[in-house]
Amino acid sequence: MDQVRETLRYHHYALRTEQSYVSWILRFIRFNEKQHPKDMGKEEIERFLSHLALNRDVAASTQNQALNAIIFLYKDVLDKPIEGVLPARARKSQHVPTVMSINEVVTIIKAMKGTNRLMAKFMYVGGLRLMEVVRARIHDFDFDNQKFLVRDGKGNKSRTTCFPKQIHDDFHLHFEQVKSWYEKDLSQGLCNTYLPHALARKYSGAAKAWGWQYAFPASSQSKDPRSGKLRRHHVHHTRLQKAVSQARKKSGFAKKISCHTFRHSFATHMLEDGVNIRKLQVLLGHNDVKTTEIYTHVMNKDISEIKTPLLALED
Repeated sequence: MDQVRETLRYHHYALRTEQSYVSWILRFIRFNEKQHPKDMGKEEIERFLSHLALNRDVAASTQNQALNAIIFLYKDVLDKPIEGVLPARARKSQHVPTVMSINEVVTIIKAMKGTNRLMAKFMYVGGLRLMEVVRARIHDFDFDNQKFLVRDGKGNKSRTTCFPKQIHDDFHLHFEQVKSWYEKDLSQGLCNTYLPHALARKYSGAAKAWGWQYAFPASSQSKDPRSGKLRRHHVHHTRLQKAVSQARKKSGFAKKISCHTFRHSFATHMLEDGVNIRKLQVLLGHNDVKTTEIYTHVMNKDISEIKTPLLALED
């Protein structure tokens, strides 16, 4: 697996993708009685993927993830591309996303405290994915123009979304605390934040620059699983997941509410406010407008009139 990891890192794959691909490749090998991948081919791949769909009842997205991992193994690691893999396909679910009412959003957020509450607010008003929240950096926030830059979101795409002035004061206070940690790390020679890809080599001082620090840093330093360096990483994504789950229980809601429900709710509330679906597609970073259309039908509205859902919370 060392060669797989080295190749993934050479191509700048995220750590979570690396862990996922390695896991799927190991499962593929074990399923085929630990044969070496170079001694297997299309038949074994199709058998494994069909097994996932027919016997494990995995979602289509899960089967695709396994397929992508195996294709990467053969194409990029073994230099033995496999063409025309046609397994039994997992059925694509057509479920309608769970959406909270504005009152439910308010109740959930009020049931949270401190940084968790701020992250939940931020996630909602920007229509952000969980990892886009925890990976946010200081220089991604544009207070003057009320925008937030999502760098390298899903599919390694960047986009701009809402960052309304109604939460600016909360962030100014939060950044004061973050800066105190930053200055302490800096004074102790421990400021060395993770930089994506080759930026660490290109900009030698960027790891110590204020702008590159995480907006939601962990409370303590930890060892980087790849480089072994001690650094202050961002908060772990499970922290916000647990906080949302606890807030749901505390609020007494029966419906299933997760971090992604905030994104679904943002999209639906925007559409209900009349925001044009093409403009919402851009805010959400969807490749295909059909993905955005799952929320509802909308009326046309000029981009300058977009009103982030947080404004409705103040009515």
